[in-house]
Amino acid sequence: MKISTKGRYGLRAMVDLTVNSNGQLITLNSIAERQNISERYLEQLFSTLKKSGLIKSEKGSQGGYMLSKSASKITAGDILRVLEGNLSVIGDVEYEKDNAPDMEKFLISNVWEKINENISKVVDSITLEELAVNYKKYYEQTSFMFYI
Repeated sequence: MKISTKGRYGLRAMVDLTVNSNGQLITLNSIAERQNISERYLEQLFSTLKKSGLIKSEKGSQGGYMLSKSASKITAGDILRVLEGNLSVIGDVEYEKDNAPDMEKFLISNVWEKINENISKVVDSITLEELAVNYKKYYEQTSFMFYI
């Protein structure tokens, strides 16, 4: 499994939205500038995220985006699955398991399914709230470093 630009940029944008919103609407333009991501690309990602119910938007000059629920209720896994689809290391292992030779069935059960389960455990255990808090700490530590 490889996370595409869509998943990486989408997660960055969602963390940015969480860090900077404080309950207020945030424009795509402001996220695009802070994250150095094309606003057009963000429009595509946010359209998908909105359809999934992870964010909501308001149109107009004072419009923008915000999370549709608490950051503690949205996980990295939720975002990545919306943008990337299945997070498996190899396709649909259940389908392959039914039609596979014995060695492949053995490997599916003893390797691939275990990897998939652990990927899911990790991404489903990381909330946007946790990422936002940790990013703020990281940013505070790195923003005070001066080099001569």
